[in-house]
Amino acid sequence: MVQPGYRDSERSQTMTDSTILDFEEILDKVAAGGSPDFLKDALAVVARRLMELEVTRISGAGLGERTEDRRDHRNGYRARQWSTRVGTLDLKVPRLRNTAYMPCFLNPRKRSEKALLAVIQEAYVHGVSTRKVEHLLQAMGLDGVSKSEVSRVCQELDTQVEAFRSRQLDGEEYPYVWLDARYEKVRVDGRIVSNAVVVAYGVNKSGEREVVGADVGPSESEGFWKGFLRSLVERGLKGVQLVISDAHAGLKAALQAVLIGATWQRCRVHFMRNALAKVGKKHQQIIGATLRTIFAQPSQEDARRQLVTVARAVERSHPKVAALLDEAGEDVIAFMAFPQAHWRQIHSTNPLERLNREIKRRTAVVGIFPNPAAVMRLVGAILIEQNEEWQVGRRYFSQSSMEQLYEQPQNPKEVTLLDSDLAA
Repeated sequence: MVQPGYRDSERSQTMTDSTILDFEEILDKVAAGGSPDFLKDALAVVARRLMELEVTRISGAGLGERTEDRRDHRNGYRARQWSTRVGTLDLKVPRLRNTAYMPCFLNPRKRSEKALLAVIQEAYVHGVSTRKVEHLLQAMGLDGVSKSEVSRVCQELDTQVEAFRSRQLDGEEYPYVWLDARYEKVRVDGRIVSNAVVVAYGVNKSGEREVVGADVGPSESEGFWKGFLRSLVERGLKGVQLVISDAHAGLKAALQAVLIGATWQRCRVHFMRNALAKVGKKHQQIIGATLRTIFAQPSQEDARRQLVTVARAVERSHPKVAALLDEAGEDVIAFMAFPQAHWRQIHSTNPLERLNREIKRRTAVVGIFPNPAAVMRLVGAILIEQNEEWQVGRRYFSQSSMEQLYEQPQNPKEVTLLDSDLAA
């Protein structure tokens, strides 16, 4: 940044005179009783003058000034809101032709916003941007993108995300673990393919939620899930008593092979969808109500008896539903072996829906990712932010209810990783 010399002193004096006039105008309004938000008006004046001074120093010339020291030219303004304690200010941020300017007093972007920007920039540089992405770039005030700048931002974010994903779990016990997957479109070797984004969430012995792992792979194959689960155990995941997920065949096989001793809870919401898909629309309401009587029982034993009763009741009219109950019955009521205070949260993957919606909202802006690393960059940044919120928020389960969990003699199971698994 150029140090202010004689010419800068002249510019500063001109700005000072102009600022005094602005403040005098505000003072007149206050005296006349016409400016109740004088602090907001005064802050707007200060912000405007600071931006003009900064841009003058960066460009080497004031507005409309001719000078041999000029290093850049002004290129209009872009609108930007600034939330302050005295209200939201509508700023006009000066733009420069060759320099990306951001006022020094504005808060830096959140990590996930930086990740989103990096993904969009990378897509733009690699020539895979769409009209929608171009419009978003223009709205952010980015008319062109430097490859070196993209590389720098991406490297910084990748380092943070990788450190988060590979961190040790500090020997903490995680009695409950949720596993979830979603698909994103990614460009690989010139083709657009779907990649699986898998995330593991846990509740530790103290009843606090935590993101324990995340990865991106070509599909939800058994091999991919095994590798992911092994990495969690090697990083310190232990004490898992219940795993909640959907009924993906590859995931089920991986759980049986790697998380030895953990009970599997088939997501109740996914189960209901699968069951009702086997019923004609005319009978879905009555069958749905009948199935829900299973989960309304006060204990697992009562639910098991009701499950058999419902299966036999619908066997003739809806044999496919009866077959599904016989096949998945034990897995869909597994949560009932745990403290009743936890049932609402551990019977399905629904507690993660809000986070999943947020991930979907962010990734939808990109559409097609330029590579798998870009997917992990954005999703990982969102997960870091969510994990930080969970760390300072309320416990997911109370301490007393967690004590009930460990008082039950049938549940203190611990994950083990077999030597044969490590060699596989």
